[in-house]
Amino acid sequence: MAATEAEQGLVEQWRGMLALHARTQCELDRALHGHGLCASDFEVLDLLAEGVAADGDCGYRVQEISDRVHLSQSALSRLIGRLEKDGLVDRAMCPEDRRGVRVVLTAKGRALYGQVRPVQRAVLARMLADAG
Repeated sequence: MAATEAEQGLVEQWRGMLALHARTQCELDRALHGHGLCASDFEVLDLLAEGVAADGDCGYRVQEISDRVHLSQSALSRLIGRLEKDGLVDRAMCPEDRRGVRVVLTAKGRALYGQVRPVQRAVLARMLADAG
């Protein structure tokens, strides 16, 4: 069964998006490596630095982070553990729900985020401009 021109166009567009994502992810990893981070680390720091949790508090529950980043629960848990070991985030029990864990940036994490944010944004600007 031959694909129609419209179907083939959709497939080519999809593959182009996947290729752009893969190239951008590699460039982000390369640019952030010198700062001891990878793209996934930065995504979590970016979320913690830029956002306010659904309950209006600073910091996010691990489940809220999981809903916003494209990592499995176990991969996210390991990532947060590494960030905590490096002194970039703190984890604490949620006072309103002792089953939940809240993650917040430390002063060190906020400082590093401030250094690497322009690096990450420059990579995005370059890669996405090339896509157009």
